[in-house]
Amino acid sequence: MSKRLLKSGIIVSAMTLVSRVLGLVRDVVIANLIGAGAAADVFLFANRIPNFLRRLFAEGAFSQAFVPVLAEYQKSGDLSKTREFIGKVSGTLGGLVTVVTLLAMIGSPVVAAIFGTGWFVDWLNDGPNAEKFTQASLLLKITFPYLWFVTFVALSGAILNTIGKFGVMSFSPVLLNIAMIATALWLAPQLENPDLGLAIGIFLGGLLQFLFQLPFLYQAKLLVKPKWAWHDEGVKKIRTLMIPALFGVSVSQINLLLDTFIASFLMTGSISWLYYSDRLLEFPLGLFGIAISTVILPTLARHHVNRDDNAKSAVDFRNTMDWGVRMILLLGVPAMIGIAVLAQPMLLVLFMRGSFTFNDVQAASYSLWGFNAGLLSFMLIKILANGYYARQDTKTPVKIGIIAMVSNMAFNLLAIPFSYVGLAIASAMSATLNAFLLYRGLAKADIYHFSRQSAVFFLKVFCAAAMMGLLVWYNSPSLSEWNAMSFFNRVYWLAWLIVLAAIVYGGMLLVLGLRKQHLLVKELNQ
Repeated sequence: MSKRLLKSGIIVSAMTLVSRVLGLVRDVVIANLIGAGAAADVFLFANRIPNFLRRLFAEGAFSQAFVPVLAEYQKSGDLSKTREFIGKVSGTLGGLVTVVTLLAMIGSPVVAAIFGTGWFVDWLNDGPNAEKFTQASLLLKITFPYLWFVTFVALSGAILNTIGKFGVMSFSPVLLNIAMIATALWLAPQLENPDLGLAIGIFLGGLLQFLFQLPFLYQAKLLVKPKWAWHDEGVKKIRTLMIPALFGVSVSQINLLLDTFIASFLMTGSISWLYYSDRLLEFPLGLFGIAISTVILPTLARHHVNRDDNAKSAVDFRNTMDWGVRMILLLGVPAMIGIAVLAQPMLLVLFMRGSFTFNDVQAASYSLWGFNAGLLSFMLIKILANGYYARQDTKTPVKIGIIAMVSNMAFNLLAIPFSYVGLAIASAMSATLNAFLLYRGLAKADIYHFSRQSAVFFLKVFCAAAMMGLLVWYNSPSLSEWNAMSFFNRVYWLAWLIVLAAIVYGGMLLVLGLRKQHLLVKELNQ
């Protein structure tokens, strides 16, 4: 099982890498097209709202509630019962999301007013940002159907993940990025408002993802006719698990929305700077944190379901959790230190062209440093939360999430002295509190304790990453030197520093005694 987990993790990470690289290309194209001005603020606002609801209805809460229940149905070995269950879930969830999507499209001005209050106030008073409100309302009508598409994508992806086909779901976002890149290059420049073309790209991306997964479901004999079944026992169980998880799994997204709300009152560019820094941070978070979380959830759910039949399952559950944490440390610590050292060069190389200026690079780097302080916490949340969801406990993460969100509101007071940078720092502080409380809950319940072996593992990883960061910082040119370079020279220097980082980090780990067996799940009788 250990090798299977590692293999699945590598597959998901590889697919996610392709998606994230294309995501960066997409952001580079968008930055070149609309920069960090008013058009960028409006588009990124219209993109963030459906993404938030996607986490609520689709990828986040639903997956965490659906996978453990599906594992119970699959345990019986009766394919017809599993098919019937999937049909009822898809029909009920799909019906709800259809209603929400239609209401949101019709009432898009209301949604824009709630989350972009600063723009709405300007619209009422004929202020300078009045046009932002009207344009945001229009774009939301185009981007909201993405929620409908991606909900079914998440459902089919969760089904395929439970039968071991992790690559399909992890590849799907590639299609969204391709659609957005295509519209940004060929459609948006032809329009008076290029952000309208980007919104159309989001719509097409959702449609392509939806159509892409259907053949794989059909091949697995799990493509069934949706059926409304609100009172079905299985649906009721998912509903019971999902309702509290709606909040718990989306705390980080809610915090981002709060940031967006506050940023609508700040200087033009604040939303864009926060977005570009957040997107750069999402690269390692998606590549490592979400990938590992996706892989271990079905395994944890199976261990929990089998706990009564196999006394070893509780130990396997704990060891799988510990493996997930070790993988996060192995990949997250160097990523955190690497971003801290190379924040400005990466932003400069990736985004500084067209409408995205050197001043934007500097501004975005400050918020990136703020976010980066919480990178390890953001990643650990994905793993630790699974310790609750796999046991069908969604209430505890919700309680913890409420504490984290209320704390974030208090931390957001940092926006007063530090503007948008204070919002980034507040998000990092909130994530750290969230991760700590999740771990404390698991430890108190004797579900998972950070093992002595993992503590030693962390010390080795930290020492190796610190040496890596020190050497990269020493060899990196100054920001003024970076700015004076040609584009190809910048790419060469950044690539060289990343290669140096990988060599130093890998070499130090070997010197410190890290071997292949330390990357596998430690199991009994193995």
